[in-house]
Amino acid sequence: RPPHPTPLEEASSSPGLLFCKMLGFLQHPVMVTAEVNLNMVALTAMGLLSRLWQLAYPRAVVFDEVYYGQYISFYMKRIFFLDGSGPPFGHMLLALGGYLGGFDGNFLWNRIGAEYSSNVPVWSLRLLPALSGALSVPMAYEIVRELGFSHCAATGAALLVLIENALITQSRLMLLESVLIFFNLLAVLSYLKFSNSQKHRPFSPRWWFWLVLTGVACSCAVGIKYVGVFTYLLVLGVAAVHAWHVIGDQTLSNVRVLCHLLARAAALVVLPILVYLLFFYIHLLLLYRSGPHDQIMSSAFQASLEGGLARVTQGQPLEVAFGSQVTLKNVFGQPVPCWLHSHQSTYPMIYENGRGSSHQQQVTCYPFKDVNNWWIVKDPGRHQLVVNNPPRPVRHGDVVQLVHGMTTRLLNTHDVAAPLSPHAQEVSCYVDYNISMPPQNLWRLDIVNRESDTDVWKTILSEVRFVHVNTSAILKLSGVPLPDWGFRQLEVVGEKLFRGYHESTVWNVEEHRYGRSQEQKERELELHSPTQVDISRNLSFMARFSELQWRMLTVRSDDSEHKYSSTPLDWVMLDTNIAYWLHPRTSAQIHLLGNVVIWASASLATLAYALLFVWYLLRRRRRVCDLPEDCWLRWVLAGALCAGGWAVNYLPFFLMEKTLFLYHYLPALTFQILLLPVVLEHVSDHLCRSQLQRSLFTALVVAWFTSACHVSNMLRPLTYGDRPLSPNELKALRWKDSWDILIRRY
Repeated sequence: RPPHPTPLEEASSSPGLLFCKMLGFLQHPVMVTAEVNLNMVALTAMGLLSRLWQLAYPRAVVFDEVYYGQYISFYMKRIFFLDGSGPPFGHMLLALGGYLGGFDGNFLWNRIGAEYSSNVPVWSLRLLPALSGALSVPMAYEIVRELGFSHCAATGAALLVLIENALITQSRLMLLESVLIFFNLLAVLSYLKFSNSQKHRPFSPRWWFWLVLTGVACSCAVGIKYVGVFTYLLVLGVAAVHAWHVIGDQTLSNVRVLCHLLARAAALVVLPILVYLLFFYIHLLLLYRSGPHDQIMSSAFQASLEGGLARVTQGQPLEVAFGSQVTLKNVFGQPVPCWLHSHQSTYPMIYENGRGSSHQQQVTCYPFKDVNNWWIVKDPGRHQLVVNNPPRPVRHGDVVQLVHGMTTRLLNTHDVAAPLSPHAQEVSCYVDYNISMPPQNLWRLDIVNRESDTDVWKTILSEVRFVHVNTSAILKLSGVPLPDWGFRQLEVVGEKLFRGYHESTVWNVEEHRYGRSQEQKERELELHSPTQVDISRNLSFMARFSELQWRMLTVRSDDSEHKYSSTPLDWVMLDTNIAYWLHPRTSAQIHLLGNVVIWASASLATLAYALLFVWYLLRRRRRVCDLPEDCWLRWVLAGALCAGGWAVNYLPFFLMEKTLFLYHYLPALTFQILLLPVVLEHVSDHLCRSQLQRSLFTALVVAWFTSACHVSNMLRPLTYGDRPLSPNELKALRWKDSWDILIRRY
């Protein structure tokens, strides 16, 4: 039998005493212990000071601020725009700064150096790039620490990022490179913290946090500029190698391995895609009004915007019928958006090269709205040019005639060479000048995006091709401008040898009404009148996203040579610079100009790493292990992320056919800077054999870092632009003949 409880035990078991015991912790003070890394605090403070000091100076448009500023104004006014340089996330971040500062979007971004008006919150607009640049300093420290190197090496990496002049300049302006660098570094840092958590507590909240943050940071980097995809692919590559090791880990069950792989796939592949789509969803949600870039988009996309084409197309009949009056826009839209057009002028009898033509009425593609863009869809078996009641819709496979509304001539093609594309047929509006050339004006309708072979031809939504019945030629926009006799309008041809699908052969109805007038004079009045009113045509988000993404990737940017453009070979040794801003009255100026000591040292460190890596690899192949296994793995991972980060952000520019500038090199340079103290520490710890050698090497490193600080201070007036320099001082800073330092002539 259990013993009877004592009186004390009976008392302690009472609810009141038990409650007092539970609250006993109140009898002692609650202690919270926190570890504060003063290195991180100091580096963050210095980063903020270097980037935020006099941030609103100069109060004038600096270089590419003229480019990004107009997009910020579009966001403020909710006007749709398209920028082929990258996805919208970076623009939205800049616009967020404007929104927080109360910017109303009213400023004319038309000239570098223009003074900002009082309604432009310059400090707020430049704040997010500056914060990104400032926070990159402590992140550099954290990355080197997570790679397993010393506090000294980590501090050195952060200080180099802190004093690098080009990084300071780029982060103090309304530009996107510093934001891109921030998310590149955040992606690498998050993955390293995730990888280190994997060794201790997989599937813990910390493990999940860093894994998810890696995917989000990668998506943000791609969402700022397309070149962010290179860092994303680098992180994916390293993650794939680590996942391969997880698969080979015999201590893990098959279910556990599968969970690891699914978690990585969800966080590093699926999540970035969803976040990327979210950027476009917000972008399209904000920009719902018609704007200057509408013409690049399809008719359906334009009609989904408030104003612009939406006002023109409201209330149009959806189904095209025999007797419909339509304008036909070419889907390709290159070199400019244009509409099928004709006018009373004819092709010249003899071209400049001696070839003859049909001398019939010209058919072109005209890049402006015009009454001569209207055509009537006619049933070949009937004479009427009006719509029946009820309307007879035109379906896929139907044979039609296209009658030019203002001249009543029928669209025609025949075995006569086109004016500027002799391999293709001439397209004309038939004129009976020569009885030996009979009309060939029957066209079969091919709805490209049909769901079935009985689909009806629909306004805006249907993409159609016109196949010539007699010759099987397809109506196509060649895009070649005609000579003066064709008023520089674009050539339209019948392409007989065409194989496959191309947007130049596809057309869609943009404006549409049901014809009511059989008499020509009444019809001309009808064609001059505006279309009807009141229905909207809405596209799904995925349809708008797909079109916008495709246009952004294929739109032609202005690749004309720029005064400050450069080649990738100019960047490594800093053989170029960019004059960003010149004070209107004094010699104060801002240049994108790097610290020559850091740039040259970073390149040498990358070369040294590559040589040492190959040397160690060869010796390991011979079973000579100069480094312990953990040191070797740290060395390899540092090279994969830092040297690899430099390579993937630099080498692809050799393959790009676009105008390039020095700032394109800054993401690659940042990874090189991270590698520099890693190499220096490795040389000190593993290649210096004696204490004397280490002491001498340390003295050299201190002298080298002092020279880097000295150069940074010398270039400071060109970094901040806050102090005018005399002509002699400016000449003294022109260390290379290729540097363009601006000297006023008074």
